[in-house]
Amino acid sequence: MIHIGVHNELVVNRILAPGAFLIDSEGNDVLLPNKYIPIGMKIGDQLKVFVYNDSEDRIVATTIRPLLQLHEFGYLKVKDINNIGAFLDWGLEKDLLVPFRQQHRRLNIGQWCLAYLYIDKLTHRLAATTKVEKYFIKDNIKLEVNQEVDLLITNESNLGVNVIINNSYKGMIFHNEIYKDIMKGDRVKGYIDQVRNDGKIDVNLRKKGMKNLEEGAQTILEELRTSNGFLALTDKSTPEEIQSVLQMSKKNFKKSLGILYRNKQVFIKKEGVLLRTIEKN
Repeated sequence: MIHIGVHNELVVNRILAPGAFLIDSEGNDVLLPNKYIPIGMKIGDQLKVFVYNDSEDRIVATTIRPLLQLHEFGYLKVKDINNIGAFLDWGLEKDLLVPFRQQHRRLNIGQWCLAYLYIDKLTHRLAATTKVEKYFIKDNIKLEVNQEVDLLITNESNLGVNVIINNSYKGMIFHNEIYKDIMKGDRVKGYIDQVRNDGKIDVNLRKKGMKNLEEGAQTILEELRTSNGFLALTDKSTPEEIQSVLQMSKKNFKKSLGILYRNKQVFIKKEGVLLRTIEKN
């Protein structure tokens, strides 16, 4: 069966004037217009294509990758507005409709918004909604501490930055755990810090435990080697100074530095950290 709103693995069945007709294992076909046909494509080739409704509501295929797929969240820009809703730029020729009834607040041209892609039950067309809250999984959370996850950065709050985890859960990175520049709409890797009893999820940009500290020690070594063997950082340095140079918290800096000191790889001076091989010379 050919599914709209997602990528399908289909086989080139025939090539006619309007384009190539691709089929699935059941013989269902969909048109890939000429402008999307890859150079050198031939009958029998297998293609990965995205299937959606074109401007005339026909189901068609494209080799262009959209900015989000069915049941995914993403930040999209409002391109136009008419009497039925707002239209978002999602990277395809036909813009994505957000009906007025699906807008959390009325959208304006040029605005960026968090949207979720779904299939409208009445029209069977792809559409977007900014009323995203109901699409998050809030029960039976299947996440483990230190598990690596995919994050979509959303809005900032007083406590930290809200994120969407694995396209399924809401979470937060607290301000004191953010060691690099992140912006709304960024997609980054993260790690589960804890899942609270109330279902709230804390996320970190670095894995906790010894592995993270070992990675931190390696970061300090690399910075020392590119800084002629000396870093003007001490336990008196501010968290902001350490973050600026090493992209890590002061707590991790001190623990990682301790690993290097115990391994006799560095000297800790009043002025900063000295790579041990440098002083020996």
